[in-house]
Amino acid sequence: MSGRQETSVPELRVDTPEHARMAATLLLAVMLIAGPWLLPLPEWIGRGFVMVGLTLAAVAVMMAVQTRMRLNARSMAAELLTGFIEKDATPSFVADSDGMIHACNGAAVKRFQDASRDTLAGTLRSVLANPSAVLYRLQSKARVDGAAREDIVTRRGHVRLAVHQMNGGSFLWRVEDIQDRGGNGRSADSIPVPMITVGRTGAVLFMNEAARALIGERVKSTDRLFPALPVLPGQVNTLSTKKGPVQVLVSEQNRTQGRSELFLMEVDESSFDSAQAGLEALPVPFLKVAPTGEILSSNRMALRLLGVDNCANLKLGQLMEGLGRPMSDWLHDTADGLAPNKSEFLRLSRSDKEVFVQVTLTRVVEDGTPLLIAVLNDATELKTLEAQFVQSQKMQAIGQLAGGVAHDFNNLLTAISGHCDLLLLRHDQGDQDYGDLIQIHENANRAASLVSQLLAFSRKQTLQPETLDVRDTLSDLTHLLNRLVGEKVTLTLSHDPVMKAIRADKRQLEQVLMNLVVNARDAMPQGGQIRVETEVVSLNKPLERNRATVPAGDWVTVKVSDEGIGISPDKLQKVFEPFYTTKRTGEGTGLGLSTAYGIIKQTGGYIFVDSVKGHGTQFTLFFPVYKQQAEQLTSEKPEATADKAAAAQHGEGVVLLVEDEAPVRAFASRALRMRGYTVLEAESAEDALRTLEDPGLIVDVFVTDVVMPGMDGPSWVREALKERPDTRVVFVSGYAEGAFGESEPDVPNSVFLPKPFSLNQLTETVHAQLH
Repeated sequence: MSGRQETSVPELRVDTPEHARMAATLLLAVMLIAGPWLLPLPEWIGRGFVMVGLTLAAVAVMMAVQTRMRLNARSMAAELLTGFIEKDATPSFVADSDGMIHACNGAAVKRFQDASRDTLAGTLRSVLANPSAVLYRLQSKARVDGAAREDIVTRRGHVRLAVHQMNGGSFLWRVEDIQDRGGNGRSADSIPVPMITVGRTGAVLFMNEAARALIGERVKSTDRLFPALPVLPGQVNTLSTKKGPVQVLVSEQNRTQGRSELFLMEVDESSFDSAQAGLEALPVPFLKVAPTGEILSSNRMALRLLGVDNCANLKLGQLMEGLGRPMSDWLHDTADGLAPNKSEFLRLSRSDKEVFVQVTLTRVVEDGTPLLIAVLNDATELKTLEAQFVQSQKMQAIGQLAGGVAHDFNNLLTAISGHCDLLLLRHDQGDQDYGDLIQIHENANRAASLVSQLLAFSRKQTLQPETLDVRDTLSDLTHLLNRLVGEKVTLTLSHDPVMKAIRADKRQLEQVLMNLVVNARDAMPQGGQIRVETEVVSLNKPLERNRATVPAGDWVTVKVSDEGIGISPDKLQKVFEPFYTTKRTGEGTGLGLSTAYGIIKQTGGYIFVDSVKGHGTQFTLFFPVYKQQAEQLTSEKPEATADKAAAAQHGEGVVLLVEDEAPVRAFASRALRMRGYTVLEAESAEDALRTLEDPGLIVDVFVTDVVMPGMDGPSWVREALKERPDTRVVFVSGYAEGAFGESEPDVPNSVFLPKPFSLNQLTETVHAQLH
């Protein structure tokens, strides 16, 4: 990124021990160790002081090492974020809460190369008339929602200004120029109202698609269109078409250089007894607006689209929002002929659902008074597709960032938990260090769980599916769920007497159910009842809901219902978005429902939500029924038990360990040697192939990382198996098993072991491959 005052990205916060605490620990350790030499103490007390001092010194060193590793991880994440912003084709700025620019990408330097200001408001002054107010409004909204966006009309055209709040209190701003969607030319073809452009001499310069469909042919002069000239704007005129004469209401828009635009609205002549009758007969949503914003008249289609019974005593600004500048300025500029004739996309102020409209204003003159005709077009589907595309790009970027960070974190956690396992082998429960080691081990496992949760909404976590009965899973969870809901809330379970099996990861399914129950509890602060119901459903035809289609067949459904405050319709469609939460700051991360969504989708199921404000919410989960027969399940259990018993014993074998991370390689090598294996180490694929060049060397198992500098794991293994086809393979990686794309391991006699793994997991996997 190109720096202004200083080049930096927003600081990613990582909890690190305080330096004062580490210094105090070291000082105490030194005092305890030096105590026996400075004070006349009995020998046994002096030895105790020395042992405690050495233990505290070791703890302080371990805290410093963990701090360094976390800072390195933060640096890696910052570099990934910097690279992502730098390659963005849209001008992007990183600024603090006061608007001071810390960094900008190449596109921003090119777009605003004449601006020498150090603040974002000063830089955007060449584009916006009052940037400070716009920036403050968007930044305030981003503090609440996490992001904000606004389309702003300027003299140079449309500008889209977007802001995202980032960790550390900084903000990422993107300034995007939007191509002009109005005026003459091909863009006018999208207007649903017939429109022609007429020159000074009466020549027809342009006809949009709707006009060509109405007239039936392309004409070149107005005398062939209107039998009676001149054309009378604001009145009904007879229009000649290939199907015969039709009556149209003509609205005129004066243009520069002697050109004008005529909008033609076909009306039913028999019902056109007055101007209002003609307005009602129009086949499009239509409003007549005063330059001050008052709505003078409207037709039925406009009322239906706006969701109101009538527009009496209402202004246009009360019915729609999102223009980016005062509505009165837009109306006055259009009435005075200063604003270009182009469409604006606005959001209706409806409480029942979210609706976007494309509004086209046209200036007309009635009895010498300028008025505005607003033609409305429902653009909800278009805006929904646009939002889906933006969301997919955001999810892809977050997924790539999360995958890279998770890979590096998993390597670090493997080294930490692995060496902790080695230390635990040398300490029993009576040892003074045993409790500290257990704390390190448990916190490493918690960190691994957080990384898995980060990957869940991107559907990139590694699942371990098994055949489950949902009733048994809920039965195992009942005690924990009752503790979670508390005393004010009653938990009721209801099961289908004839239940069918599903195939899912039990741990991940329990996480989804606990998250839904906790959300239901939080929605009932005064108490209530949570109902969890399971049922087998047979769909004879596909079920379509919320742009998703559930195929026909047998499904197991789980419904979690509450009697809480409910979710408003405008927020209901956002509940599964990452980092979106309706809770106050500090009460929720916004990852719960997005994690549940990712787990359900990766399992092959569906999740839907229904809610009524003030009456409660119901989440419905669909899981495909697993087709395997019960006899096969019974016959597999003794074999699994026998395999587990056999895996408890370890024999001899030669293992070639290939790992580019030195701490992980050191731990894995020591763990395998402790179980009696002969281990050959290599830090790269090229080193491994050179080691295998010795024809007299016998290797039983390859244990290799998947992603390494140079040749990756699957590539060198395929090369080695040409000469050693019977060798078994264990692939390990910090990425999920299905996250390799086309390079996913397709190797016979191979298994996958995700990082972070424990000492027992590694040795048991190698032993299972050998036997």
